[in-house]
Amino acid sequence: MSDQTIKLVVAGVLLLHGLGHGGALGALAWIRLRPGTPTGGWRTAKSWLVPTLPGDTATTIATVFWVGSMVGFVIAAMSFWGVVIPGTVWRPLAVASAVVSTVGIVAYFGTWPAFNTLAALGVNVAVLIALLWLQWPPQATFGI
Repeated sequence: MSDQTIKLVVAGVLLLHGLGHGGALGALAWIRLRPGTPTGGWRTAKSWLVPTLPGDTATTIATVFWVGSMVGFVIAAMSFWGVVIPGTVWRPLAVASAVVSTVGIVAYFGTWPAFNTLAALGVNVAVLIALLWLQWPPQATFGI
């Protein structure tokens, strides 16, 4: 696979994962604005860690997790591609975004549909393993 193809795939995964957090924000907004309507398995934000947390507070905290993850992954993708900010910051940004996303998913585990939860966790784990354990990609490969 060529370097350009790998760069496109990595940036695409980071970007899509970030935008996927926007889908969670959309679901939270839909639930708040149209209570009682079908949501495709999405439920009101509720944390198993603090089950007594009022619904509005739980939703606000979940929103902070998803906005942070969304913005972080989108900027990491752009940085990886060399757009907007220097290419040297994409790694720490992607790692931080994966950590924030994972903490949010774990804190609200059981609230979101299983597929979305497992897919998001899978991407987060892949990002963390690739960047922290495997230290991929080698900087010499892409010149970043």
